[in-house]
Amino acid sequence: MTLKFHNTLTNQVDEFVAQNNGKVTIYTCGPTVYDYPHIGNWASYIYWDVLIRILIANDYEVNRVINITDVGHLTSDADEGEDKLEKGAKREGKTAWEIAAFYTEDFMNGMKSLGMIMPQHIAKATDYIPQQLDMISKLKSKGFTYQISDGIYFDTSKFTRYADFAHLKLGSQMAGARVEFNPEKHNNSDFALWKFTPTGEKRDMEWATPTDLLDNQTDDAIMGFPGWHLECSAIIMALLGETIDIHTGGIDHIPVHHTNEIAQSEVANGVRLSNYWLHSNHLKINGSKISKSLGNGYRLDDLAQKGFSPLDYRMFILQGHYRNEGNFTFEGLQSAKNRLHNWRNIATLRHQTHDTIQSDNDRNTNDKTVSTYATSRAIIEAIDDDLGTPEALRIIDEAFSRINSASLANINQQALINLLETIDSTLGLQLMSSTPDITDDAKRLILERNHARTQKDWSRSDKLRDQLLSTGIIVRDTNSEVIWEYKD
Repeated sequence: MTLKFHNTLTNQVDEFVAQNNGKVTIYTCGPTVYDYPHIGNWASYIYWDVLIRILIANDYEVNRVINITDVGHLTSDADEGEDKLEKGAKREGKTAWEIAAFYTEDFMNGMKSLGMIMPQHIAKATDYIPQQLDMISKLKSKGFTYQISDGIYFDTSKFTRYADFAHLKLGSQMAGARVEFNPEKHNNSDFALWKFTPTGEKRDMEWATPTDLLDNQTDDAIMGFPGWHLECSAIIMALLGETIDIHTGGIDHIPVHHTNEIAQSEVANGVRLSNYWLHSNHLKINGSKISKSLGNGYRLDDLAQKGFSPLDYRMFILQGHYRNEGNFTFEGLQSAKNRLHNWRNIATLRHQTHDTIQSDNDRNTNDKTVSTYATSRAIIEAIDDDLGTPEALRIIDEAFSRINSASLANINQQALINLLETIDSTLGLQLMSSTPDITDDAKRLILERNHARTQKDWSRSDKLRDQLLSTGIIVRDTNSEVIWEYKD
């Protein structure tokens, strides 16, 4: 099946064709590291992790960048208000550098706990200040910038395709309808490339503005910092090139952040920024937007305190499609936890199947055996179709139902292992690593219990069952065999 994605650029599902055969360049808009990410933030990263996994499954070599916004993201899309890092520093009595370091580490730990594949590059905005200044210089030389009292801005009226990506109707917008209105700006859609440190203030993060970027020469250094949008364009060009294959982010990035990225990058370089744009929809909490005022900005730690693991949450997110609006409830999360637990118990069956004289190939063609070779391909085909994770999960449930209803002797062991490996490699649920074989002591207890049942010594059988349960192992008796499972 052909790999295809819904491309925001064309507003349709497009077949994916990489620029460089066999290699893919991807940029993912990363976190602004001024506070802990909430579960709505993590939802997008889970989907983009599946994107990486399905590209690898299709034999692509992936070169991916996630940026870390550690400067320049102001509290308003109008390029006004406090820098979020400076705001976080005041909140916690630390420097902006300390805030950035702490929450960057927290983000990286969250990625690991959610089972994500680490990108080839984690790029901090503050490490690319020279590249950002070079881009401003290039834009100025082409006549696309102007200076006002608080900084240097991009003139969107000179980029005739500015409104195309987000289908904006700039001409009909009232001043301030899209963002807060700054009367000095030439157009209310213009955005800051470089902000000047306000007179009399000293920021933790600031750099001298090169004099060639200023309208008027001055002996005193004018300190400043980059606008939020600029870092992405500069980092992409530095690490991935002028045109990349795929750019990902949330739908809230479309009308401002990604529109501005496209404008500054395509003016500076004269070529398309990205061939494919993928955007994830919002996650709501009990039907409401995530908001600190509502107290629903749950973190992974909040879920852990209620008994849910990061992989339980990963399963919850995979149950929805990335382009559909999600709705988080704890009831839904419990259902996802139960589903993952059931899948893990299916995974334990690989330790309990028995070799027979019959080869796996023979068993695969025997109608009385349960083979799952075709399921692995069906999972990949489902995800190939615009990251169809809900369909992939449905296919797995169907296959696992067949396996669960079969006797151990009729389960094709190698096919089951192949299926589990496919699930782990494409969906990142770690079924194999989370379900090791039980100990020899536990196996001995199961054999003793089987013997007690044969002797109709029900008292000893129950005692041994309880002993196994105390070690986290449940035994399930069927008409013909005993199957062990994990309690949790």
